Amino acid sequence: MSGGACGSCGSGPVAYARRYSGQRLCAPCFMESIERKAARAISKYGMIGRGDLVCVAVSGGKDSLALLRVLDRMSRDGGRFRIRAATIDEGIPGYRDEALGIVEEYCGRLGVGHDVCSYEELFGTTLEGALEARGGRRVSACAICGTLRRRAIDKAAAGMGADCTATAHNLDDMLQTFLINMMSGDTERIGRADPAAPGAGGARRIKPFCEIYEAEVVYYAFAAGIPFQAEPCPHAGEGVRTELRQFLNRLEESHAGAKNGMYRSAVRIAGAVRESGAGGVAEVAACPRCGSPCSDRRMCAACRTVLELRGPHPNADIATPRNGGR
Repeated sequence: MSGGACGSCGSGPVAYARRYSGQRLCAPCFMESIERKAARAISKYGMIGRGDLVCVAVSGGKDSLALLRVLDRMSRDGGRFRIRAATIDEGIPGYRDEALGIVEEYCGRLGVGHDVCSYEELFGTTLEGALEARGGRRVSACAICGTLRRRAIDKAAAGMGADCTATAHNLDDMLQTFLINMMSGDTERIGRADPAAPGAGGARRIKPFCEIYEAEVVYYAFAAGIPFQAEPCPHAGEGVRTELRQFLNRLEESHAGAKNGMYRSAVRIAGAVRESGAGGVAEVAACPRCGSPCSDRRMCAACRTVLELRGPHPNADIATPRNGGR
């Protein structure tokens, strides 16, 4: 985008225009604004404490690598907290290997420690193996992967002694999840929609990009020259999330700022659900199989998924991240 001068510094050429606010910013000012937005969200929700070790979940995509860069810059500015990256290897042939190489190289460039934790090590199966185990039964790869990924990230965080786990969920992701839970009538999950929620193993789950549009995270990655995996996951687009993403983008195109308004409403609704006790505040017990916190006394979702797929596996409740001591 060109034409005119940056509305912030008054000198740089306009590189990005925010339709919902009317701001027209040059690339450096735009990047600074994203970092300020993330910092405000961290402060607003009390995401990171002084001296905390933050486990940054990095997949190799633009969002997570952008988050790693933002948190690395914050951690060096005053040194209030430390970061270490963790990548989950789902075992998807021809896809994950490229991402692992990109993350390893970028972490080396930043001087950030990096661990890899695989489904095979934790659960005794890869995502592809899990899908094969389901045979001809109709199943969403994203549903299985999401359950196992959350547990794997928690285990990676516990393995490094992290105080919190940062994921790159942006405003669009948060809205999509809220609408999915609304569609399924899952009030408990609606109540758990918190940008800084308790996680398994004691590490908080935080989302510093929760108030930033996906499109803005994408432009930040490009402007910062971040290398990232452009090839989408082969299972992407299988669920309703893709349809909701397209719907929300069309709505924003016609009504600038619609996503911001919907997100504020979603946050208030989630808070009201928590306060009412209608969901998200169920009594938390330890899973009898792995010991992780869960609201179902019988078994947590990850263990239930593993048992349904492959049967009991001796390492299903043990994390063994590669390079864990590096």
